[in-house]
Amino acid sequence: MTDKGSAIQRLNPPELGSPPGYSQVVDVKASRLIFIAGQTALDRDGALVGKDDFTAQADQVFHNLSEALKAVGCDASHLVKMTVFLRDVGDLGAYRESRNRFFTTVTPPAAPAVTLVEVSKLYGADFLIEIEGIAAVA
Repeated sequence: MTDKGSAIQRLNPPELGSPPGYSQVVDVKASRLIFIAGQTALDRDGALVGKDDFTAQADQVFHNLSEALKAVGCDASHLVKMTVFLRDVGDLGAYRESRNRFFTTVTPPAAPAVTLVEVSKLYGADFLIEIEGIAAVA
């Protein structure tokens, strides 16, 4: 949980339990909201990173999220909501490992509210993961 005086407060009410790596509730008092489009495993040249390699794709997606945040003067600590789309929920463990590496790049580690769903397709046939985000600045 974040200090009650801060602009971003992450909560896990006891009635909802304490999930691994994310928050049940994020209370934001922000002057600015940033919406980040779904990021896939494309590099800066538009080439797919990690065909058939979920971990490589997840790492690239989090790299892209980091670059999008940097472009507006933010970092992982500013993320308050993510929606994660996986082609196979069997990749959940590998997703969590990539996610945890990403969020430990800031202190304290960030833990936005997260919705994760399995989907049959993403817009590219070889994409295994896509993540969109919302960030907030006080």
